[in-house]
Amino acid sequence: MSFKKFEYTCLEDVIEESRQLGLNLPFSQNTNVLSRLVDIGDFRIPNSIAIHPMEGSDGEKDGSPGELTVRRYRRFSGSGAGLIWFEAVAVVPEGRATSRQLWIHSGNTAPFRKMTDIIREVASAESENSLRPVCIMQLTHSGRFSKPEGKPAPVIAYHNPYLNQRLNLEPDYPVITDEELERLEGKFEEAAILARDAGFDGVDVKCCHRYLNCELLSAYNREGRYGGNFEGRTRFLLNVVDRISSRLGSSFIVTTRLNIYDGIPYPYGWGVDIEDYLRLDSTEPLKLVGLLRQRNVKILNLTMGTPYYNPHVNRPYDVGGYIPEEKPLTGVARLVKGIGEIQLAYPDVSIVGTGYSWLRQYAPNLAAGCLERGLVTIAGFGREAFAYPGFARDILANGSMDSKKCCISCSKCSDILRAGGTAGCVVRDAQVYAPVYKQYYV
Repeated sequence: MSFKKFEYTCLEDVIEESRQLGLNLPFSQNTNVLSRLVDIGDFRIPNSIAIHPMEGSDGEKDGSPGELTVRRYRRFSGSGAGLIWFEAVAVVPEGRATSRQLWIHSGNTAPFRKMTDIIREVASAESENSLRPVCIMQLTHSGRFSKPEGKPAPVIAYHNPYLNQRLNLEPDYPVITDEELERLEGKFEEAAILARDAGFDGVDVKCCHRYLNCELLSAYNREGRYGGNFEGRTRFLLNVVDRISSRLGSSFIVTTRLNIYDGIPYPYGWGVDIEDYLRLDSTEPLKLVGLLRQRNVKILNLTMGTPYYNPHVNRPYDVGGYIPEEKPLTGVARLVKGIGEIQLAYPDVSIVGTGYSWLRQYAPNLAAGCLERGLVTIAGFGREAFAYPGFARDILANGSMDSKKCCISCSKCSDILRAGGTAGCVVRDAQVYAPVYKQYYV
């Protein structure tokens, strides 16, 4: 199957190709469904559109939001989205993915509080109905992708030959111990308390894209309490959720952005078919979501893949580091189908979906169709928000998006991040980010 860049001239072209590929993507013209209110415990999300945690790597050295961080969230705040899923914030300095990744600690809650104040003030001022978006902070430890001083300093859960070779890790490279993981559980708990004090409505215990917590889910060959069987591999995530929920109660949202499929061969991949790693096996992800539901987790953000191994899986693109052996529309369908399976199994959990941005101006139609069929509760947009921060407002007001403002899935924002720069849209926000891109690639 030959790779195909986006070249559609109308929605009917997308629908026809979807049919030809046997994908049956649920497009709908009824974009009004994206204005539905969503209740999450004591919180009301004012519509069914979310901004995913999009990392800018533009914080201060002490982990506080920087000038570009504040600029980005001012833009996101005026987007009209009802849910702002704040980007990855490290819980310990050694877990930062870059030297400028955000990091919350007792010495910088005030700058984060200023951020939540800005988000709500701008959102209210930009909307007719005094919009109050729900704000969730993503808490993270970058694990094997940690670069706190700008150079690799991996913290690995086990030895994975597919990912080890990318970092040139030797077979005797140390693995994080059970005792260190137990102490780290406490760091996530402490960070959640600080996030609450900083004005966030909840926290996401990040468990996706092969960062430390996510890597543990596939630690089949790890010995000790945090590996081996299903109970051991999910222990860290569930323990952290339990600790935060016990400490902060039901009036604070505890959730996770969760990988349901890694696309890495077994026994080094999570949610993969043992015989064919290119196929999703949702048995364990479904079981884990059930355990989270039992813990009163009312909202989940689901995703797939890893940007360090198979980026086309979690963000189908036109241009990337390699040409995938599938059409991007097939990748979109994988996300829709896999996430939809979880939502249909647990209709009382509000699932935030992903995978829409590659479709540009036709993304609202797919998002609407997914909501109509009960495949998601909330449509989440990531890189689209970088390129087109007012996208949600236009969808809600006009039922459509301006094709001249949309993300073109060129991967330049990701290129900057991988190179160690501050990430943003080089095409649509060129005045700020084109000079940054040229520092690394021209």
